[in-house]
Amino acid sequence: MAVEVTWWGHATVTVADSGVRVLTDPLFTRRLAHLRRRRGALPPPAAARADAVLVSHLHADHLHPASLARLSPGTRVVVPRGAVAAVPGLRRVAAARGLLVTEVRPGDTVAVRAAREGHGAAEVTVRAVHAAHDGRRLPYGPHRVPALGYVVHGAAVTYFAGDTGLFDTMAEEVGACDVALLPVGGWGPFLGHGHLDARRAAEAAARLAPAGAVPVHYGTYWPIGLDAVRPHEFHSPGDEFARLAGRLAPGVAVHRLAHGESVRLAAAR
Repeated sequence: MAVEVTWWGHATVTVADSGVRVLTDPLFTRRLAHLRRRRGALPPPAAARADAVLVSHLHADHLHPASLARLSPGTRVVVPRGAVAAVPGLRRVAAARGLLVTEVRPGDTVAVRAAREGHGAAEVTVRAVHAAHDGRRLPYGPHRVPALGYVVHGAAVTYFAGDTGLFDTMAEEVGACDVALLPVGGWGPFLGHGHLDARRAAEAAARLAPAGAVPVHYGTYWPIGLDAVRPHEFHSPGDEFARLAGRLAPGVAVHRLAHGESVRLAAAR
């Protein structure tokens, strides 16, 4: 058995495991406020096919109602507890599209079954874990609507970190995993508190010790008019993560994907 990971750009990833498709933080737009998509074509309509969608936190580049509106009716959308009250656009889209919204906090689990014909009773379990990130969508603060990561348990164990900084209990909370989807950058010249840059992501890989790691959350969106400001923060995080992980976590195979590219990974445990 294997898990297939497809990176669509930014934090948007499809994890296909045991006949179940899980989509993370869908962002299907060329422009978001002051950000524009500078690399990679927009994901095709097929990218919106999912049995469940995992939303890590409330920032607009992770919880994007217009992108959720592309989901099929009846799609399960897993969000941090409090998100429905905090984001009116989420409520409106869920009602209009018939999305099934499930709110979770760290430690909660959700069973996800394949909704498509031909997959029988295929199922994975999604477990929410803590993320060290200020995911507020004003006026709601991070203590009321915490940022999350998710661990998908199927034939393989895949950790989607969302947005997070390093925290002491990361390896303990995530547990043994086969694949880690780790943010290695951001969408601006300076990376704020509560994020992993390439070095911290390599340290996270060393702590988690997955068989494979895929760098995400870099090289897709950038503020309009700032192309010439610290451009290495846009272009280099993926390569820098691979270089540093080779030194700090030599047992972890890094798969640096192009936008829309997939990799199939065998479960190692």
